[in-house]
Amino acid sequence: MRPESLLLFVLAAVAVIVFARWLASRSGLPAAALLTLIGILYALLPGPNITLDPHIVLAIVLPPLLYSAALDSSLLAIRRNMRIVVSLSVVLVLVTAVAIGVGFHLFVAGATLAAGVAVGAAVAPPDPVAALAVGRRVNLPPKLVTIIQGEGLLNDATALTVLSVAVTAAVTDRFSFPSAAGQFVLVAAGGIAVGALVAWVVRLARPLTRDPLLANAISLATPFVAYLLGEYVHVSGVLAVVVAGLIVGHYTPRLASGASRLQTSAVWRLVDFLLEGFVFLLIGQQLPKVVRGLQQYDTSTIIIAAAVSVGVVLLLRPLWLLATQSLPRWAHTRLGGASEYDDDTPDAARREAWEARNARRLTGREVVALSWSGTRGVISLAAIFTLPLATDSGAPFPDRDLLLFCTFVVVLVTLVGQGLTFAPLVRALGLRADEADQARVRNEARSASVEAALARLTEIAAEEPENIGAIESMRTQLKARLARYHGRLDLLQAAESSQVPASPEYEAALRIRRTVIDAEREELLRWRDAGQLPDEGLRVLERELDYEELRLPARTR
Repeated sequence: MRPESLLLFVLAAVAVIVFARWLASRSGLPAAALLTLIGILYALLPGPNITLDPHIVLAIVLPPLLYSAALDSSLLAIRRNMRIVVSLSVVLVLVTAVAIGVGFHLFVAGATLAAGVAVGAAVAPPDPVAALAVGRRVNLPPKLVTIIQGEGLLNDATALTVLSVAVTAAVTDRFSFPSAAGQFVLVAAGGIAVGALVAWVVRLARPLTRDPLLANAISLATPFVAYLLGEYVHVSGVLAVVVAGLIVGHYTPRLASGASRLQTSAVWRLVDFLLEGFVFLLIGQQLPKVVRGLQQYDTSTIIIAAAVSVGVVLLLRPLWLLATQSLPRWAHTRLGGASEYDDDTPDAARREAWEARNARRLTGREVVALSWSGTRGVISLAAIFTLPLATDSGAPFPDRDLLLFCTFVVVLVTLVGQGLTFAPLVRALGLRADEADQARVRNEARSASVEAALARLTEIAAEEPENIGAIESMRTQLKARLARYHGRLDLLQAAESSQVPASPEYEAALRIRRTVIDAEREELLRWRDAGQLPDEGLRVLERELDYEELRLPARTR
């Protein structure tokens, strides 16, 4: 493809991504499902098409997406829900791969167990992008968001390792369970170690790069460094990326400047938006290539293979969740993660509230929602496309084209079918985050931070009596903020529902402040247009107003 044609193709793809995002915001439909359907429609039309290169996806597309998701996740929240996260991201992936492998071996004519495990490993890991996008729009409870995030971050490493073992067994016709188990443990432990090492290096470098541009460059490079280093030492590069992202994200508030955090966050949002859009378009465009290789198979074989793959994926997840939630209470609590508070925490009431929210089992409604959140994505397709064309003996890889088709069907059914119905299901189940409780916690934290600032001002006044004027001015501002937070807390404490109560005074204050900021912007523009203020000065002053507007809370805060 000529450079001009490639550029035109990319620009057209960006236009489609923007349109799909706009349509999703208007219709409530998930952008991932819309983009996949658009990709299929485009693939059926005459013209240039892009074939998925699994190595590019795994080495260039996957690391930044996983790293960004890890930065946006909570290390503490995942640790608190570690039992169910590990159950879904490790054990369920293994069970799914084996179950599909056995199904292929028993019901698909001529299929081998190794080939079935290979397709099972490819379709086992859910891609949480579509589910999380919908879940946040319908205000899914934080516990479920954390579980979906944690599962999506860790399951790819498990699936790719199992796929590697299955491919080795199919290609060489040799398999040793102890060797495979040892390889799995080694690859996983090595990936964790590499990720921790990369995060440690990034933490050392952060204080030296207070410049937001330098910090942003390091952030963009980190996932590729972690992935390449992991692959170089033959451990899980995917797990290295995830661990590095979780650790860096946990310590970023202490190490990065405010300007660096704002800029890095904005850049990663743009990267996610474009990469995810291209990925879902790419999924749909693989239809012709996948269907082209099915001519050698009977229709009954194709139907049975697809039914086994889709059936195991859709049925095993809810059964697994029901089974694991029925474990004895001691096992459920013991494996549920460490408490956020130490035994000597003075705020016993808050600790009890935390334990009530996080140590409990999932309800039936939550199990149903999690069961329907297992959408598959581009990782499944990229993984199955890595299957070799031939075995060591020179024979074609067993049923490779059939495995590609089964993977595509699973991705299509879950991404489009579950993606389009997930939001209505969550609404029908009545699952919503307790907005009043979340707002209450945020305002308690705001009040505590202002009280700490006031205490520090008292110390500064004793150390620097010559600056008492500036100190008292700052004290007045902080006390006004504290009074506002306390008033907001009183309103939230009196709330009887999970919805944030409306406050006419609070809403009016926010509306008036935004109106005033708009008036300031208009005046600055009038000065610029009249030639009284250079554009460089306008950008400086406009940035000040932008930061001030960014600090204004939304109503639910």
